[in-house]
Amino acid sequence: MQDYLLIIKPGADVAEKIISEKNILYNEYKIEMPADIKPHINVAAFLAREEMEETLIRWIQRICSMQNSFLVTLNNYSGFPPHTIYLRVQNPEPFQQLAQQLKVINDFIFPPVSIINKPHLCMATKLPQRIYEKAMFSFSQKIFHESFMASELILIKKESQSAAYKTLNVFHFLPVNELAQSTF
Repeated sequence: MQDYLLIIKPGADVAEKIISEKNILYNEYKIEMPADIKPHINVAAFLAREEMEETLIRWIQRICSMQNSFLVTLNNYSGFPPHTIYLRVQNPEPFQQLAQQLKVINDFIFPPVSIINKPHLCMATKLPQRIYEKAMFSFSQKIFHESFMASELILIKKESQSAAYKTLNVFHFLPVNELAQSTF
């Protein structure tokens, strides 16, 4: 069985600001920086046999080809006690709608796809509790507010527990309708 994630990455300018904030967090609390700090938001996770990849990719492509791009706003910090600090996704609804559509792949895999009910962008995880408490106190008082267009869903996979995730496929959403965008 292979380990798969469906993720959304922020644009380069927002990603740069997030990495800068991560560096502040890791340096200030003398936390060891993970090798891969590329910012992303998990949408869904699942296990599947490698033979199912082509079928799963076709279904995910079909879903994404009907999905409109959407605005993602990251608004301030929060945490999952006792070890994770993250940036909040202000409007989780587009993520939840996309995740519901992705449940169709449950017909091809077991166990069923794990949907991320509270989309967020992880800043640090597996923190010792005392560092989490100090950092959470500090970062909960900071302001972070950035937006980006989610225009693609990325399928990544890990072939073993010790392996790094690698990109398997990128699924593009429909572009934002210029007429609808001009009404805001």
